Amino acid sequence: MRRVVRQSKFRHVFGQAVKNDQCYDDIRVSRVTWDSSFCAVNPKFVAIIIEASGGGAFLVLPLLKCGRIDKSYPTVCGHTGPVLDIDWCPHNDNVIASGSEDCTVMVWQIPDSGLTLPLTEPVVVLEGHSKRVGIVTWHPTARNVLLSAGCDNVVVIWNVGTGEALVSLDDMHYDMIFSASWNRNGSLICTASKDKKLRVIDPRKMELVAEKDKAHEGARPMRAIFLSDGSIFTTGFSRMSERQLALWNPKSMDEPIALHEMDTSNGVLLPFYDPDTNIIYLCGKGDSSIRYFEITDESPYVHYLNTFSSKEPQRGMGYMPKRGLDVNKCEIARFYKLHERKCEPIIMTVPRKSDLFQDDLYPDTAGPEAPIEAEEWFDGKNADPVLISLKDGYMPSKNRDLHVVKKNILGSKPGGQKKSEPSSTPKPPVSQTPSPANDGKLDEVMKELRSMKDLIKAQGERISKLEDQIASLTLNDTSEE
Repeated sequence: MRRVVRQSKFRHVFGQAVKNDQCYDDIRVSRVTWDSSFCAVNPKFVAIIIEASGGGAFLVLPLLKCGRIDKSYPTVCGHTGPVLDIDWCPHNDNVIASGSEDCTVMVWQIPDSGLTLPLTEPVVVLEGHSKRVGIVTWHPTARNVLLSAGCDNVVVIWNVGTGEALVSLDDMHYDMIFSASWNRNGSLICTASKDKKLRVIDPRKMELVAEKDKAHEGARPMRAIFLSDGSIFTTGFSRMSERQLALWNPKSMDEPIALHEMDTSNGVLLPFYDPDTNIIYLCGKGDSSIRYFEITDESPYVHYLNTFSSKEPQRGMGYMPKRGLDVNKCEIARFYKLHERKCEPIIMTVPRKSDLFQDDLYPDTAGPEAPIEAEEWFDGKNADPVLISLKDGYMPSKNRDLHVVKKNILGSKPGGQKKSEPSSTPKPPVSQTPSPANDGKLDEVMKELRSMKDLIKAQGERISKLEDQIASLTLNDTSEE
């Protein structure tokens, strides 16, 4: 019988690296031995962890600042040890969190135009881990909620707005945590650790919901991420050190839904997931390829699509959120591949002849609005992401972003806290910010302040003109005498 090829609109997805003049050159990418992606991207900036003497630093570049990056270009350099992980806030494109070997998590605010001076003062320092912090990841739907996991085997969930740790899971893991991931609405987390266990945890109840021992039998690091339907996708190694990928149902973890063996390379497979298309991209550290798979309800559930191959091995990888893509070119994913000395964007495209908006490729996607506040989430409320249409493209609004920055960074509601085990030390610039009820009043005061400044400026200019006139008149008088 003739074999029927599986129908999929993503069968012909192809990857293409951009031209050299659109790469970011002369960047000393970090050499620290840690299996994170070393790169984080959003529609405004690309952030890259770099080599830094006497501490830890990362670069933050506006997306359009491609070409050669000068050695003197300012960095974010407040950590006293190497930076291990960075993550952009999904609800504010100017806010980034970083975890470091100095045992702290820092949250930074980046100006719209990028950095002009080195940034050494974070908005807030979150202290609570006793060993290096290797994982930071923001809550997908609650504003100001950040998860950090350290080599002290502790997962801490912070309210960044108040700088306090509200949940500390210090007795769940008995070995180093390799990865942590939120589910679609942020009600659960899944973790993979060195003891070869895959865990599903309800962080607010501090309960273990499900657990699988030896999800992958190999000793090398494992990765686990939640998919939009609630299932879990993992990458790891077999007992014979072959790389594996697996799909799990958290309600029945005895056997995987699917388990595939890939190859015998030893680089950790970093999974990047697109919930809109149900495509998973696997990027191996040290590999020179990106493999991609489609997840469906039909057996074998994980369907191989294609491989993007290049010559140079990747040191790390950044993944652009859907709202940062060019919908006019049918771009369904964009990666930022880290080489030893540069960052190279790679564009994944579905070939289409029509120039019209392809609504089957671009269902409504998660936007930058946070549906719930940190306090509501800690009180037990859940919410799915607020979706936006990409039909007319996505343009970040500067005014809206500025408003969100103030609210997002410095806290929006001075609500009561449940727990506060580890302490945190907000930096002096952070002060109590008015609640949303006072926002209108704040705008009025700001408006009046601006008009006063303009008036003073105008009067200053008038004074300098009058002084010039007096000086010229005085000169005339003396010359006549």
